[in-house]
Amino acid sequence: MLQIYNTLKRKKEPFKPIHEGKVGMYVCGMTVYDYCHLGHARVMVVFDVVVRWLRSLGYEVNYVRNITDIDDKIINRANENGEEYGLLTERFINAMHEDAKSLGVLPPDNEPRATGHIDKIIQLIDQLVKKDYAYVADNGDVYYRVNKFADYGKLSGKNIEELVAGARVDVAEAKVDPLDFVLWKLAKPDEPSWESPWGAGRPGWHIECSAMSTSCLGAHFDIHGGGMDLQFPHHENEIAQSEGVTGKQFVNLWMHNGFVRVAEEKMSKSLGNFFTVREILQRYQPEEVRYFILTSHYRSPLNYSDENLDLARHALMRLYTALRDTPVEDVAPVTEYMTMFAQAMNDDFNTPVALSVLFEVAHEINKLRDADMTLTVTLATTLRTLGNSLGILQDDPENYLKAAPLGSDSGAGFGIEQIEQMINRRNQARSEREFNKADQIRDELLGAGIVLEDGAGGTTWRRQ
Repeated sequence: MLQIYNTLKRKKEPFKPIHEGKVGMYVCGMTVYDYCHLGHARVMVVFDVVVRWLRSLGYEVNYVRNITDIDDKIINRANENGEEYGLLTERFINAMHEDAKSLGVLPPDNEPRATGHIDKIIQLIDQLVKKDYAYVADNGDVYYRVNKFADYGKLSGKNIEELVAGARVDVAEAKVDPLDFVLWKLAKPDEPSWESPWGAGRPGWHIECSAMSTSCLGAHFDIHGGGMDLQFPHHENEIAQSEGVTGKQFVNLWMHNGFVRVAEEKMSKSLGNFFTVREILQRYQPEEVRYFILTSHYRSPLNYSDENLDLARHALMRLYTALRDTPVEDVAPVTEYMTMFAQAMNDDFNTPVALSVLFEVAHEINKLRDADMTLTVTLATTLRTLGNSLGILQDDPENYLKAAPLGSDSGAGFGIEQIEQMINRRNQARSEREFNKADQIRDELLGAGIVLEDGAGGTTWRRQ
């Protein structure tokens, strides 16, 4: 049975959907004022794998991943660029979709935008004000009254007294309590704004997600996900807002993926140590980046380095080499490996263990290739099936193995046609017993990063 770690309960628990056979899942997406970095890529890939696995188990999944297209960062960036904020957000939404597609991330079923849910946001705030969970401050902003919500801190485990002691209040704010957070911001001159009962303004970040998630999935749904950095205060505030309105549980199960780290520090824009997906894809194939993300359990830190991405490249080469010259047919996969893989994935989506099953299958393919082609074909089908569940091994083996790795000099100056001609000359030299000449050709190719592999079916090659 599928077990998922629930941040709210701080333990793994059996997954039981609210409605049998159906899953509603909401994941916090990007604030679109810049290109996706590797941290965003991890969120997209992690929850893409979660959705793929839930569907493979037979669940009908409604996957919602939002877009924050109005907030302070967006307005500031648009002002810096001297462009209209809507043009800025549209440009980066398109870029995000391109990055997601390149990483093999399937589109969500719904992709709501904050600006498309202003009416719902105003409705929620109005209900909170009427229930005294919110108030209009002296500066015209509307704030959530945190001390009114008895369960505040239940997701993050934070103590309200300790939070108050460490809280800082901006002098421009008019909060009753330091922990209170803004729901509606009164518009400043020349800022985007919408009319509301409290004057022209725009929503706070936290209320946007409460509005979008409940609009798409209802007041009570199965899974809410996002990066660990959103656990507090964003997700804590979502709970307070949503349950303040309904008086009922907002979400059953909370999932949070770990940080991406560089040199033992969290990757972040504030530290200046972040890498955009586009920068990384100049040196590595998208599938290599996706594989790298899956090598770490989603709740654990992901340590970024060229060395770890190189290891991902070499690992994929091993798997594609096993699939090479092996047809994939419409046969039933091997039950033993399917069971091992399912056990790993059902244990809180343990992708590192799941990947190890793929290598066991690849090892069997290499061992049996010349001895039992029927079983080899079945194993190759198994390997492809398991890879599909993780969104890898989507390329043709020949294409992947012969493509020059990005950011390397492997095969520099050697095109496919030239390599094939050199292999033919080497084969002719071998047939004429000119072994020194044959070895020279092999060494020349190896020096350029081209590896020759002699087998019963002839000579094949791949990039090193």
